[in-house]
Amino acid sequence: MGHDHDHSHGANKKALMISFIITTAYMIVEAIGGFLTNSLALLSDAGHMLSDSVSLGVGLAAFILGEKVANYSKTYGYKRFEILAALFNGITLVLIALYIFYEAYHRFIDPPEVASTGMLMIAIVGLVVNIFVAWILLRGDTKENLNLRAAFLHVLGDMLGSVGAIIASILIMLFDFGWADPLASVFVAILVLISGWRVAKDAIHILMEGTPKNVDFNNIVKTFENIPGIISIHDLHVWSITSGQNALSCHAVVGENLSIVDSQQLLRKIEHELEHKGIGHVTIQIENSDHPHEDELMCQHDQELHQHEH
Repeated sequence: MGHDHDHSHGANKKALMISFIITTAYMIVEAIGGFLTNSLALLSDAGHMLSDSVSLGVGLAAFILGEKVANYSKTYGYKRFEILAALFNGITLVLIALYIFYEAYHRFIDPPEVASTGMLMIAIVGLVVNIFVAWILLRGDTKENLNLRAAFLHVLGDMLGSVGAIIASILIMLFDFGWADPLASVFVAILVLISGWRVAKDAIHILMEGTPKNVDFNNIVKTFENIPGIISIHDLHVWSITSGQNALSCHAVVGENLSIVDSQQLLRKIEHELEHKGIGHVTIQIENSDHPHEDELMCQHDQELHQHEH
């Protein structure tokens, strides 16, 4: 099992590294091509490729930094770096999208001359590059690894941007539709804005210690209530250390006669149940009913249950 995990980890890191190098290199080519051909569609697609490059770079850095062991200074290690970088990535995407909208507005009013042949060639090569990068990422573990999946979705969005630039360049070449270039850039800007907003929102949710989206809080409470030996729970907290790594802590009130052996078996049963619900890091304090507590959240939950019963 450990060997398989190491192998998939190495394969994922290699896929991200190759994709990052190719994407970053072509992003620079596309940005230069956009300036030379005066195409906003190419420049906006380069902006989207910049987001891909940052996303891939963040994923790669998260793999590398995640390998650094925890220390007395950072007891969780460096896993949160991924979330901080994702927040930066999301805010950057939103700003890029707003700038593209601003530029597109001026180009709709006064469409400039665009070198459509050069624009078409660069957009076609961009599409081929994106298809190749998507294929490399698909060879990794895109089902289980959130890092790799996010990078793959970024590249899919960029493929649509390349298709938009190709269509725009053909319309300019055949019909002299100058508005096709800013229109294609607006299409890409919408994709960039949606991606940026989602990434930033998810990152803020994790940094605010929000309940992970793949975890049902009420279902977790019911899981505890259905385990024999537990009278009640309080001070329940569920959060993400980083994407895909969920943690839980709570106090569990048990009967007076529970032995140390029984409590250990109880803990193992709880950990087993929670593992199936996407929580791998569990901290539980076992205590008896005499132990005082103040927990507004669980008290509210109990009140709601009593109201429903009545």
